[in-house]
Amino acid sequence: MNKKQIFTRSVITVAIALASSQTMAAGFQLNAQSATGLGRAFSGDGVIADNASTMAKNAASMALFDAPALSLGVIAIDTDVNVTNAQYNNKSINDTSIGGTSYAPNIYYIQPINDKFSVGASLYSNFGTKTEFEDNYAANAFGGLTDVKSVNLGLSAAYRINQHFSVGGGLDIIHGSGKLKRYIPAGTISTPIGNINTPKVSLLDIDADGFAVGFNLGTIYELNDNNRFGLSYRYSPTLEAKGDMHYAGANIDGQKLKIPLPDMLEFSGFNKLNDKFAVHYSIQWIRWSEFDVLETSGNVELNNYQWQDGWHYSVGGTYYLNNDWTLRAGYMHDTSAQQKTNTSISVPDSARDWLSSGFSYHVDSKSTIDFGLTYLIGKDVNAQETNPIGMSVNATTRADAWLYGLQYSRSF
Repeated sequence: MNKKQIFTRSVITVAIALASSQTMAAGFQLNAQSATGLGRAFSGDGVIADNASTMAKNAASMALFDAPALSLGVIAIDTDVNVTNAQYNNKSINDTSIGGTSYAPNIYYIQPINDKFSVGASLYSNFGTKTEFEDNYAANAFGGLTDVKSVNLGLSAAYRINQHFSVGGGLDIIHGSGKLKRYIPAGTISTPIGNINTPKVSLLDIDADGFAVGFNLGTIYELNDNNRFGLSYRYSPTLEAKGDMHYAGANIDGQKLKIPLPDMLEFSGFNKLNDKFAVHYSIQWIRWSEFDVLETSGNVELNNYQWQDGWHYSVGGTYYLNNDWTLRAGYMHDTSAQQKTNTSISVPDSARDWLSSGFSYHVDSKSTIDFGLTYLIGKDVNAQETNPIGMSVNATTRADAWLYGLQYSRSF
């Protein structure tokens, strides 16, 4: 689950309605851009500008820096995903857990050119998921393996128009790689002449990767040093992935997977109420309705999704304890991308609540270590799926998670 084109991953993820165990946001979105943001549930992340990771949310925030800044870190995502009360082809099967641990590293650098112009580069992930059912799980026609991840290389610039307004933008170069497998596991069936051992039958087997290019735009309005607001937009393209692909429903060898990715629009605010305390907040819109059909370049439809647009609402607070310590906390509500009539055992998507806290330790005037912690609470979902060959599964899914972030930041 490394670099698979975000689109491939989507593809896969969605294509067989499988996976989102490590996605930790609606659909297959990944909220893991920084440990600082994690500690406040990413509230106000596009305008706080307390370290270089702010550029992941709003490129215009680079204009708030008057010295070179570097941030690097990693977020560990420990998921607890359960599939219970399952009926496969109208027969009860065992409960199973498909959770696991994955890691999302990140690095950001901002270089002011003068008092008006700044440039920056970043490396992080906006999308990612991993789900792996046991080899002998009866419903692996809907489960199996999904192991995908995107890497986003961002090249950005920002310009300060005056003391109140700044603008920014950049290119997103996306590379992804991943694997997706769906199959009927090997087993034993009873017949009038006795038991017969059946081999594993592959239904879907994809190993693909590729590149795509998107862009982002942002602006910030500073009322004064203690109050600022930002608006950012990220365009995500329809991605195409190529590689080894097998699909039992049609010959797709040599074709590409076409995956429409969601655009995102975010508003953020930051208000420092006094020397000790600040509040911050964000609202993000994710255009999941673009993710309607998963198909190949040869017009072979692998799945029909019809997802709905999603929202994030987050609010948080920062307490400046002293020169050495800064404390923060936040809450986010994340709506589901899936409609109630379009659910899956392998994409345990639901509305989710984030409870977050974190701190910064200022080693000296130029160096800071950040830690963030989030408990993500999912909801029970009644998942129902069928496939073109008449198989079906009904089950209850639930996805919870712990996220841990560690980060080092330095100004020069």
